[in-house]
Amino acid sequence: MERHFRSKYPCRIRSGSAVATATLRLGRAIRPSASLGVIAAALLWQAPVQAQTLSDDFWINVQAYYPKVDTRVRVDANTEQAIGTDIDLERDLDLDGKEVLPAVSAGARFGRVVVGADFFRLKRSGSVGLAREIEFDGTTYPVNARVDSGFSSDVYRLTVGYAFVSQPDLEIGAALGLHATNFRVSLSGEASAGGEGVEVTARRKEVLAPLPTIGLFATWQPAPRVELTGRVDYLSLKISDYDGKLLNLQAGAAYRLFEHASLGLAYRYVDYRLGVEKDSWSGRVRYKLRGPALILQASF
Repeated sequence: MERHFRSKYPCRIRSGSAVATATLRLGRAIRPSASLGVIAAALLWQAPVQAQTLSDDFWINVQAYYPKVDTRVRVDANTEQAIGTDIDLERDLDLDGKEVLPAVSAGARFGRVVVGADFFRLKRSGSVGLAREIEFDGTTYPVNARVDSGFSSDVYRLTVGYAFVSQPDLEIGAALGLHATNFRVSLSGEASAGGEGVEVTARRKEVLAPLPTIGLFATWQPAPRVELTGRVDYLSLKISDYDGKLLNLQAGAAYRLFEHASLGLAYRYVDYRLGVEKDSWSGRVRYKLRGPALILQASF
């Protein structure tokens, strides 16, 4: 019994040093397993961090934007010096001041270069008996005339930015962009043109305004699955037939639900002022949008 025990375990059980020797050898056997456990735990801890947008190269999101809208439009006659009426579309034409706007945004990261694009559409229509006389594109719509109206704007934005701060959990950069908006406005109802008799008259105007912008953007991850974003785009200058001013502010927070999907909330403020001197449209447009957006994003 004793010989067999000694051949299998080369230590003397009766000796106090045998316990120490066995413990030492057992500890050496356990140490590699413990190291592997520590490494595995570290990898598991890092996995959510690596799944964040800052380490993703491409992303796309869809939004339900619910802003309060304030819109003012003026259209002057092309053949006369008469100035058209500055029309408040929500007050004068009873267009809805609250709308759910669909929007889509996409982006890509190439090292420190960040490219982004987005699109959203504002489209409304209404019918109202006028409370005051309106002059629109050389046509006079008198008080109490029943007028059908419509206003829509398709907004396209493209930016190319450079991140001068690029860390695993923080990105800050500047961007140059193009903010292009296609405006369409129409009025139809009993009206007189050029001093002639009253009859049902329809007028429709459309213009595309491409304006450059400069901006700043930032993304911060305060926790593995949480991401905070912010951006500002600005313009104030006169280009050819356009005299424009644009301020676009956006701040948001998102939570990573799955490896490639996030759900977030954002607040967006847009203040857009545009003067136009073209054959297709002479006048001005000003609109403000401000409100929250629900965002579902996929990134990879």
